[in-house]
Amino acid sequence: MTRPLAVFDIDGTLVDSRASIHRAACEAARDIGLPEPDYDRVRQIVGLSLDHAMAVLEPGLSPEDLARFIAGFRASFNRMYEAGHEEPLYPEAMATLRRLHRDGWRLALATGQNRRGVARNLAREGWADLFISSHCAEDGPGKPDPAMLHAAMAACDAEPESTVMIGDTAHDITMAINAGVLPLGVAWGFHTVEEQKAAGARHVAGTFGELCVVLDGFAARAPVSRVA
Repeated sequence: MTRPLAVFDIDGTLVDSRASIHRAACEAARDIGLPEPDYDRVRQIVGLSLDHAMAVLEPGLSPEDLARFIAGFRASFNRMYEAGHEEPLYPEAMATLRRLHRDGWRLALATGQNRRGVARNLAREGWADLFISSHCAEDGPGKPDPAMLHAAMAACDAEPESTVMIGDTAHDITMAINAGVLPLGVAWGFHTVEEQKAAGARHVAGTFGELCVVLDGFAARAPVSRVA
């Protein structure tokens, strides 16, 4: 029985967190007296582990100021969540996940979020029943290191040739290539189609429907794998 594995990124792929991530970066910058970064700078670091991302965003900070910058980013998100904020799913995201699950796909998550953020997302209605495993930057090396994908394949009893990584950034694409799995991008997140293709994306889908067509083709060609 063919049971391919689809590993999904969260931010910018399933969840529209563009506004909240930019807001948190701006509030964290103001807290330490820096100018607010524009969205184009912020979008480039999404997907990296938080410590790495903030160091890339403001590379000239002292270790003390970097620690304050990171803490300010976390505090901004905590304030948003305490006020009841929840990032919306992209239209058709949930229907696509349910359809893949119904068709026999194994599903996992690989994200630059911390474990707390993953838990918040897994608390969304229906999510805990869909994903076999979840992997984040707190578990070990972050993107583009292949560690999360190696862990996902181990947890889901999958091989690289039957696994696809679906994300919206060059970091996702590079991680997939480093792990030897099929790198697929989506056009509605943080990095442009051109940036993802330059990183080596085999295909960048413009809609969830288009993504499903590509995944159907992959499943039809995937080698027979063990039943999880």
